Amino acid sequence: MEITTLLSLIISSSILAAAPLILTALGGVFSERSGVVNIGLEGLMVIGAFSGILFNYYTADIFGAATPWLAIVVAMLFGGIFSLLHAVASITFRADQVVSGVAINFLALGLSIFLVKKIFGKGQTEMIVENIRKVDIPLLSDIPIIGKIFFTNVSYVAYVTILLSFVVWYVIYKTPFGLRIRTVGEHPMAADTMGISVTRLRYIGVFLSGVLGGAGGAVYAQSFTGNFSHTTITGQGFMALAAMIFGKWHPLGAMGGALFFGFAQSLSIVGSRIPILQNVPSVFLFIAPYVLTILALAGFIGRADAPKASGTPYIKGKR
Repeated sequence: MEITTLLSLIISSSILAAAPLILTALGGVFSERSGVVNIGLEGLMVIGAFSGILFNYYTADIFGAATPWLAIVVAMLFGGIFSLLHAVASITFRADQVVSGVAINFLALGLSIFLVKKIFGKGQTEMIVENIRKVDIPLLSDIPIIGKIFFTNVSYVAYVTILLSFVVWYVIYKTPFGLRIRTVGEHPMAADTMGISVTRLRYIGVFLSGVLGGAGGAVYAQSFTGNFSHTTITGQGFMALAAMIFGKWHPLGAMGGALFFGFAQSLSIVGSRIPILQNVPSVFLFIAPYVLTILALAGFIGRADAPKASGTPYIKGKR
C-alpha cells in the first residue's frame, strides 16, 4: 500500500471519527465554562442519535440527500431541550451536578430504548437509507499529494466541525458573550455585581452543550451505525468529556483531544486494512480508544485547572 493511500485512509477515518467527539466536547466547554459540570454528555449524544435516526428514517423520501443535515438540526433541538432537565436540576434546584448528569445518561438511554421498542416492536430501529457519506472535496482533492491525503474520501461534516472549533474559540475568547460565560464560571459573584445574570448564562451554557451534544450523537449514528439501538452510543460522550479535560477546557484544545481519540477509534475501524496492524488482535484495536483515554487523563488531568466555580451552585449574596 502506497504511503499516500495509507495516510489518506488513516486521516479520513480519524477526522470522521473525531467529528462527533469535537461537537460534543465543544458543548461541554460551553457548559463547564459557565460553571456547570456536565457528565450527561453521553446522554445528550444518545438523545441526538435517537432523534436524528428517527427523523432520517421517516423523512428520507421527502428530503433526499439533505436528510442527514436536517436530522442533525432536529437532533440539536432535542438535545438542547433535553439538556434543560440538567439545567433545572443543577442550576435552579442546586442539585449535585455530577449526580444530575449521571441521571441524564440513564434517563436518555432508558427513554430512547423504550420509545424504539414502542415504535418498532424491537430493540433497534430499521437502517436508514440516507447517511453521511464520504466524498472527494471538489478542487481541493485535485491538489497533488495533499489533496489525496486530506481531501479525498472524507466527510464534509468532519471539516465543518473543525471550523466550528475556531468559531467557538472566537466566541468564547473574543466576544462580550464569551467573556460573560467565562466570568460566571470563574467568579459568579463578581459577574452578579456587574449586573450579569448568572442563572441565565448558565442556562445558555447548558443548553448549548445539549445542542452540540445532540448534533454529535446524530453525526455519529448517521456516519457509523446507520440505525439506533442501546449500543449506538457506547462511551463516545465520555470520550468527548475526556477530550474537553485533555484540552484544558479550551475549544481548540478540546478539538485536539477529540482528534487524538478519533484517531484511536479509527484504528478499530480501519486497522485490518493497515499492513502494520493486520496481525494485531482486533480486541486490542477495539479497546485502544478507552485505554488511551485513561492514559491521557492520567497524564494531564493533574495539570489541567477547571473553571474555579465549575460544579458549585451559585447562591446570590453568598460567597
